[in-house]
Amino acid sequence: MDWKEKKVLVTGAGGFIGSHLVEKLVGLGAKVRAFVRYNSRNDWGLLEILPEHTQRQIEVVTGDLRDSESVRTVVKDVQIVFHLGASIAIPYSYGNPRDAVETNIIGTLNVLNAVKEYEVEKMIQTSSSEVYGTAIYVPIDEKHPLQAQSPYAASKIAADKLAESFHLSYDLPVATIRPFNTYGPRQSARAVIPSIITQVLSSDIVSLGSLFPTRDFLFVEDTVDGFIKMAESPLTVGEVVNVGTGIEISINDLAKKIMSIIGREAKIVSKDERIRPLASEVKRLVADNTKAKRLMEWEPKISLDNGLGRTIEWISKSLNRYKVGIYNV
Repeated sequence: MDWKEKKVLVTGAGGFIGSHLVEKLVGLGAKVRAFVRYNSRNDWGLLEILPEHTQRQIEVVTGDLRDSESVRTVVKDVQIVFHLGASIAIPYSYGNPRDAVETNIIGTLNVLNAVKEYEVEKMIQTSSSEVYGTAIYVPIDEKHPLQAQSPYAASKIAADKLAESFHLSYDLPVATIRPFNTYGPRQSARAVIPSIITQVLSSDIVSLGSLFPTRDFLFVEDTVDGFIKMAESPLTVGEVVNVGTGIEISINDLAKKIMSIIGREAKIVSKDERIRPLASEVKRLVADNTKAKRLMEWEPKISLDNGLGRTIEWISKSLNRYKVGIYNV
């Protein structure tokens, strides 16, 4: 696919992965429309910290995924839609399930309807490895059963199934990418890696939730490469595709690895308020990325040590952006 002058929409563009994807698309020469959630401060999220020459090439539109007219307006006249906009925090979804449902399900429905109305060339639906729940078998392939162990996971399952239904019912050219745990520069401290890094840099104690679960951590550059290749490959239409490394690490071992890279020791403490409800804890996630290799010739390139080093370097220089010492839900 030639991205030069391609008209592209990214929803959730002000978020962690969204901002990296926007930056990559601009670099490829695409004409990028970035949809960010309206606020009275006219704050564009992480797009605000992109280089000025990049910002000047982005058309930023504010609105709300839950408002169908906002979505219709932003989808009109684009050729490719990357739908990343979502309410993403799992702990937040325990206390605010309606927000997860309205943003992730109704918001996705609005995007699908607009993509259908304007006959968009292709839509990339963003899923989450959380839809699998605790692994029944590993590595987890796309045929693994889905299990909603949080309101967030339930909303993402519903959104993915809506996308599937629009493909089967209306022949909508939609493909669903399912990233495992993405990390990297710009990520907020509601995610475990920035939470550990900021605490190690500023305290002698690292407060975490459960320490035994394992996760498959994917550096954001590899995730963005997955989005690009998902859009480029004609074989992904109607498919769900995992992007992950196939390597798992426990949260406890991850914290120790981060301390080793930084060169600073801290006491690891498991705090009750950070622990998920017992039946809601996803104990093990590790991807089977065979399908991604087969359909779109994608595979991860950045090792965990390399990615952590780059993330630590960025956070060290940006520590004032983080509210260290509080539990970021």
